Amino acid sequence: MFNKTKTSEFDCIVIGAGHAGIEAAYAAAKIGAKTALITISKNTIAQMSCNPAIGGLAKGQIVREIDALGGLMGLAIDATGIQFRILNRSKGPAVHAPRAQADKYKYSDWMRQTLEQTDNLTIIEAMATEIITEDNKVRAVGCEDGSVYHTQTIIVTPGTFLGGMLWIGSEKWAGGRTGEPPSTKLSQSLKQTGLQLGRMSTDTTPRLDATTCDLDKLQIQPGDEPPIPFSFMTEKINRPQAPCWLTYTNEKIHKLLRDNLHRAPLSSGQIEGVVPRYCPSIEDKVTRFADKKQHRIFLEPEEESIKTIYCNGIFTSMPRDVQQQMLKLLPGTENARIIHYGYAIEYDYCPPIQLKNSLETKMVSGLFMAGQINGTSGYEEAAGQGIIAGINAARKVQNSEPLVLGRDQAYIGVLIDDLLTKGTDEPYRMFTSRAEYRLLLRSDNADRRLTQIGRTVGLVGQQRWEKFQNKLKSIDKLKSYLMNTRSDGSSLWEHLHRPGSPLAESLPENSYVQNAGFDSNVLQAVIIDAKYDGYLAKQQRLVASFKTLENKKIPPELDYNSILHLRSEAKEKLSLFQPGTLAQASRISGITPADITVLQIHLKKYF
Repeated sequence: MFNKTKTSEFDCIVIGAGHAGIEAAYAAAKIGAKTALITISKNTIAQMSCNPAIGGLAKGQIVREIDALGGLMGLAIDATGIQFRILNRSKGPAVHAPRAQADKYKYSDWMRQTLEQTDNLTIIEAMATEIITEDNKVRAVGCEDGSVYHTQTIIVTPGTFLGGMLWIGSEKWAGGRTGEPPSTKLSQSLKQTGLQLGRMSTDTTPRLDATTCDLDKLQIQPGDEPPIPFSFMTEKINRPQAPCWLTYTNEKIHKLLRDNLHRAPLSSGQIEGVVPRYCPSIEDKVTRFADKKQHRIFLEPEEESIKTIYCNGIFTSMPRDVQQQMLKLLPGTENARIIHYGYAIEYDYCPPIQLKNSLETKMVSGLFMAGQINGTSGYEEAAGQGIIAGINAARKVQNSEPLVLGRDQAYIGVLIDDLLTKGTDEPYRMFTSRAEYRLLLRSDNADRRLTQIGRTVGLVGQQRWEKFQNKLKSIDKLKSYLMNTRSDGSSLWEHLHRPGSPLAESLPENSYVQNAGFDSNVLQAVIIDAKYDGYLAKQQRLVASFKTLENKKIPPELDYNSILHLRSEAKEKLSLFQPGTLAQASRISGITPADITVLQIHLKKYF
């Protein structure tokens, strides 16, 4: 039993210091909430337990959004990254995505030091084991050592620790990740609050001693020159970049894996948790894509000194002897020493349809969830939820309306809306294809979309705000020049509209542009705005036409079973998901336009 003596009192307590937890704690504290961050150890804050990288397709956009709101992830990777690339350069700007390899030890240290220096934030080393509630409201967090921390709001961000179970072949042991204990009592406590839990699973790759790898014979994948920062506050990155290396599996490896599928717990059915479809194990790839003779494997350094190598693409739960044989057959790793074997992990999560769009649970007032507990995968998806949960926990303490980002405002908005309206029975990963307004949600314009919002909620400081205002003034100034300067009977702005116009390439050499000193970010913003002006206007009209549904709220107490002419399936789905708006209701699988019409008529008549 816990000692119920009050040890401390906070406005907000964040449980877990992974990528969701650090953004949540930082946001809540910066907004003004007295915040505690409970973690087993300060040394594992922001640990990169999987890929030592930040960003990627759609994920890079999320990092830029976190940064624009005033969060930490973009600043952290700019300070500690060892290779920077923009993915999808050959395609349109809507899908350009920044990605960077990190020195994972420096990344963790940077985050820890930043949190330690943040006002209103206390880091507590403890194992949280109980959510204490009263009348369906949070009251405190109880810890393994008997301490109790009273609070108005709690944000649960446990990553893979809830009921965590690790597997390497037939080996099985309890753990949150390798070398750390699971959080079993917290799972039981969440169930006691009335929340439903499910099981998911994922896996990691082997880590290798870089000095034992034959990297010289492999294809080098260099970073971009010059490296493009993530954060809008970072002027430039001057550090030398580390290389990555590219290798390929072969038919001998595929045969080895197929012959041993019965020994892999993810493939043999020993693990009950649903596996990630979009980050499959190497044994799953070999099975699902049997016609492919090879698969790409990226060998990525985990630190600036390149002591260890992360085998991106060899996610596996195979036994140790199979992992050893596989690496002996892989070009470049024939003589590699394995430092850490790949393993699978199975863990508890809370199906996200139990959440409001603020990420507060519907059942318990003041209880918020963010990260893998909501069924997502990836550092970026976790951090995006974390900053929203932190903002909204602080705003609840301040009796302010929650911040809800729309699908037309941010990938973070798409992510949260998807979780609430579709749920997820497998680890959710963000893709650009999930966003219907992706031309509006580019990585280059995240600051223009979200900095004002970050300022309004109190997370964007004066320095960032002034820099942003100066950028907007420069964009307006350059647009005015282009619209009012004519060449060959058309304005320069009209010239930029035309496909294949050479003006986009020559604009940096324009005498007016050079004399005005516009930086590359301003030029990029104006060129993209001009090039896609018609398409952007069309998407904005679509957004406007849908705003009526987005703005029409549904009372949480609405009894769908009492609505005449609403189909039985619609009553069942709407009662289960409890959408906050008509637009959310329309995105629930199985809900038809006719159902929405019936619902609209009912709301007009009775509310």
